[in-house]
Amino acid sequence: MNIDEIASGSGEWLRGTGPDCDIVISTRLRLARNLATFPFTSRATLSQKQEIENLLKERLTNLPGGPELEYLSLSSLETLDKQLLLERQLISRELASAEGARGVAISKDESVSVMINEEDHLRIQVMRSGLDLDQAWAITNQVDDRIEQRVAYAFHEEFGYLTACPTNVGTGMRASVMLHLPALEFTRQGDQVFRALQKINLEVRGLYGEGSRASGHFYQISNQVTLGKSEETILREIQAVIPAVIRYEKEAREAWKQDQSVGLEGRVKRALETLHGATMMTSEETMELLSLVRLGFALGQLRGLSVPLLNELFIQTQPAHLQKLAGETLDSERRNMSRAEHLRRKLSSAQA
Repeated sequence: MNIDEIASGSGEWLRGTGPDCDIVISTRLRLARNLATFPFTSRATLSQKQEIENLLKERLTNLPGGPELEYLSLSSLETLDKQLLLERQLISRELASAEGARGVAISKDESVSVMINEEDHLRIQVMRSGLDLDQAWAITNQVDDRIEQRVAYAFHEEFGYLTACPTNVGTGMRASVMLHLPALEFTRQGDQVFRALQKINLEVRGLYGEGSRASGHFYQISNQVTLGKSEETILREIQAVIPAVIRYEKEAREAWKQDQSVGLEGRVKRALETLHGATMMTSEETMELLSLVRLGFALGQLRGLSVPLLNELFIQTQPAHLQKLAGETLDSERRNMSRAEHLRRKLSSAQA
């Protein structure tokens, strides 16, 4: 797999074609699985980790019935390439920073990725554009079944799938929906909504999961409990809540638009003008300004843009993507210059 092509392309989850894609960026399902014949990754020796990687690489790149997956060994990748895969949501921070034999198998459209030797031997991930839990589960279940045809999972009749972290025991499934919620934050309703979600055992995290900040007003909402619940129950619980969050965001957007129509439109237009004209731009500034522009576009205040373009800009202006697109390593100042130039070029082309 050519990582340079990943940087310049756009995966399925970024295409902005799924249900409620004006607010829901993506739906992601992850399954934690372990091989029955090896210790958990944290207990495995270096040679055992290498055995696990060799075995799973062979199995994953030859799955009966697909999907077709291409394998990348992380131990042989440059730091910048690992950072790009992390920015693209194809691997976790834990896998990027781990030591020893490990890797990831990725489908061409980036909708499926399988991490090897993260916290668990396998982390099966499926990502879809918009709110698409049913289709994401159909694909996830199919991939899981096909892998299980070729390897023996660690499974207990009473407890379910055995995982390194006790919170994942059972189904081993984490269902996550990434939402763009600027109006809830700007109108200071977000904390109330998030507290209500936490009371029903749903987690609210930032763009890159646990411990990350909600940069650009992106939030991930996911289940906390896997033991004692079926996959269908977990999905139903998420499916029952997310439409309410979407509704609150839409109501907040409309209320903000009516109460401060001139002020909001002015902020949106200034954000776009800044992105068009800046010669230096930090990653944090870019996320905040693009968030306003994405909101303004959704409210019909801007023309000549699209959800796929704005989603792409959020990703392509991250540090590793910028450097891969430039074809060279850039220090902080040169990244800020390159980021501003990339934004000017992309936005000018779209609005020409």
